[in-house]
Amino acid sequence: MPKIHIPTPLRQYTGKQASVDTKGATVGDTLNDLVAQHPDLRRHLYTDDGKLRAFVNVYLNDEDVRYLQKEATAVKDGDSISIVPSIAGGR
Repeated sequence: MPKIHIPTPLRQYTGKQASVDTKGATVGDTLNDLVAQHPDLRRHLYTDDGKLRAFVNVYLNDEDVRYLQKEATAVKDGDSISIVPSIAGGR
């Protein structure tokens, strides 16, 4: 079962869980399973038209999925998926 690691700012939407076990054959499937389990996450991860938000970076076993097959990237049991929101600001 792939495990999705939840960044600290989004843990309030997963019952404070640092990671969530998910089901799916692709990164997109596992993200869909994640938001099915925790519906409040959807608005933070996806736009109104169902696209992953531009500032949400997803890594599969430390590889940025944008350089693989994006959400169509295959996953297997034991894989680790990390959601890494972009951070901007400062002076």
